[in-house]
Amino acid sequence: MEKREFNVIAETGIHARPATLLVQAASKFNSDINLEYKGKSVNLKSIMGVMSLGVGQGADVTISAEGADEADAINAIEETMKKEGLSD
Repeated sequence: MEKREFNVIAETGIHARPATLLVQAASKFNSDINLEYKGKSVNLKSIMGVMSLGVGQGADVTISAEGADEADAINAIEETMKKEGLSD
């Protein structure tokens, strides 16, 4: 299992547009990918799950991936987080 922690720096947090981009990035991989925030864990391939967390600015989130392509999945998601200005 690969796991990484991120601090959300975007003023609007993970709202609809970045959530969609993260879901699209995660959906390219076969691994099970989860987003954890405040003790809740949701499937990162589910837009409704990600939106239900209400991740705001300054939030610390953990993304974990488990499966054959877990390392590639985590790297792609980290790249998306940085590119979209969600984390540094």
